Amino acid sequence: MAKSIEPDIAQLANGWLQSYGLDVKLEQASLNSEIDKALGEYESKGGGKGGNRPDAKLLLEDKNQKYYPILIEYKGQKNKLVKLNKEGQVENTKAKHEPHYTNIKDYAVNGAVHYANALLHYTSYTDIIAIGITGNKDSKGNIEHEIGVYYVSKSNYGAGQKIGEFTDLSFLAPKNFDAFIEKVKHLQLSLKELEAIKEQKEREIDASLVKLNNDIYENEKGLGEKDRIYLVAATIMATIGIPNKVPILEKEELKSQAFEGGRDGDILLGRIKAFLSEKNIPQKKKDFIIRTLQNTLTTENINKITNGESQVKRVFSKIVDDIGIYYKIGLTTDFTGKLFNEMYGWLGFSQDKLNDVVLTPSYIATLLVKLARVNKDSYVWDFATGSAGLLVAAMNEMLKDAKDSIDSPDELAQKQLKIKAEQLLGVELLPDIYMLAILNMILMGDGSSNILNEDSFDFDGKYGFGKTDEKFPADAFVLNPPYSADGNGMNFVQNALDMMNKGYAAIIIQNSAGSGKAVDINKKILKKHTLIASIKMPVDIFIGKSSVQTNIYVFRVNEPHQKDEMVKFIDFSNDGYTRSNRKKASNNLKDTDNAKGRYEEIVNLVRFGKSKLNIFSEKEYYEDTIDPENGADWNKSAPIDTKPTLEDFKKTVGDYLAWEVGNILKGQGESQELGK
Repeated sequence: MAKSIEPDIAQLANGWLQSYGLDVKLEQASLNSEIDKALGEYESKGGGKGGNRPDAKLLLEDKNQKYYPILIEYKGQKNKLVKLNKEGQVENTKAKHEPHYTNIKDYAVNGAVHYANALLHYTSYTDIIAIGITGNKDSKGNIEHEIGVYYVSKSNYGAGQKIGEFTDLSFLAPKNFDAFIEKVKHLQLSLKELEAIKEQKEREIDASLVKLNNDIYENEKGLGEKDRIYLVAATIMATIGIPNKVPILEKEELKSQAFEGGRDGDILLGRIKAFLSEKNIPQKKKDFIIRTLQNTLTTENINKITNGESQVKRVFSKIVDDIGIYYKIGLTTDFTGKLFNEMYGWLGFSQDKLNDVVLTPSYIATLLVKLARVNKDSYVWDFATGSAGLLVAAMNEMLKDAKDSIDSPDELAQKQLKIKAEQLLGVELLPDIYMLAILNMILMGDGSSNILNEDSFDFDGKYGFGKTDEKFPADAFVLNPPYSADGNGMNFVQNALDMMNKGYAAIIIQNSAGSGKAVDINKKILKKHTLIASIKMPVDIFIGKSSVQTNIYVFRVNEPHQKDEMVKFIDFSNDGYTRSNRKKASNNLKDTDNAKGRYEEIVNLVRFGKSKLNIFSEKEYYEDTIDPENGADWNKSAPIDTKPTLEDFKKTVGDYLAWEVGNILKGQGESQELGK
């Protein structure tokens, strides 16, 4: 391997920076305490704690007085600029969603992007420029250098985007910097690219939650399931902060002191109170959150000082270190749903009545939302909200539609606020689960306004906040009900549909609800509403939580079901995913047979019918009527034709003749053997 010329590269680049009159800080020098601390906290390029030292650092201000950290990493060999994965992204994670330390150490851009993520994770900076420079000497001893300039931001989930081609660093010079930032602002990732990065980050979340839960489960004794959930909820609220109003709670602020009011739990609770005071949510809801978290945060055991540290501080630090980056970069995912499933998956529920709480996987939630035809103008409700995963999926779809169809930035901003504050409503009876739903929607920024802690059968259909004297004008209903309820949960469906005037509904439910367990309820539903489709789902979609056969039923609201109405029956047993239930696996869901295409086709088949058959066959798609007076004929499948065809006859005759000829030849062979 050729000798590294890193000192020459450093001299070249640092010379440029100094010639522009920039205040560059080299490897050991301090840029500011916030950035220094972040680089010290974050995992190093080799996987240990701290020791992150970019070769050069700057903090530059644009014309709008916004500061951009610039982090630069030098290498001194050919082909060591950047290592990309097959999607063209900077490859800083392995297939199992762990950090790829070899790439981070060996490639200049990968190292710089790693440092930039330290700042996303531990500072208030959301936009960072990561620069890698490397090179080699030609046969005449002249330096041939390469530069990679990447934008690492909350908007690209920390993955990094290449900004352009550069031959020197003069774009950082004061006279050029504003034009450079304008170029950065106009960078656009395609929806496909953003989705790919989002999926990667979601898989990383899963791996990080497994790691966090294992750590707490094995090393933090005395914490019940609820305590763990509430500590995570408290940490997240205290560390997302509100710009210019409520600062992020830092680990160093937890002093592990013993006096009342100064204990770590007290400090954490104080920051949560400040956070909630700035949130425009009802006082009753604020009081509930504070009361619930206070019960955990102020207990003697978790505030007890052992070896100079309380359990509150220890767990707070683990949560920030393991998952802080994911909620700070603003992933539009059912974050607390993932958290809930992971936390509760290890010990199960301590109360029998909670065994019924099985949260819907995010890709199933998105399917339900699309089947319910949700768009930017929809009013969506869920009568068994759980962690609000279905409402998060609905909100994502609504915000996406708004962004795609509204060109005015001001109008879009207003619409986004309206969607979050007025167009989503959830009802959840169980206080522990309700707490998760609120947290989820606060993290989504903030759709928690109309998440209600009520029995949906006592719910009057009105807004819970804001327009409390007005009916919520629901026109889309999504649901995964508790299957132990009447008719496997079909009573929730009847209740919600009968409160709606128009629209569509998509529910996932135990399929016995459509074949005999809910006859009376189903007949009442069909007197007012139309069953459009019945979709048989894979038996293992709730693997590890439940193994019941489920169906999705899709309804058109407020149109009585006619006996001649054709219902679409779809066998979706093969949805393209392969699932496993290994607790320590990094990814228990693998797309092995065009899952994305299959889910898209299901939506189109339900909406437009047989003309959209492509991946699926007519054996999996069948249209037939149901009897509105039956209530137990909702799970039909395509009839199997048992009448033999001419081809079947030919094959049978062929098989018989082959057998006969085989026997004759075998007989001749035996005769010859005997005649020897």
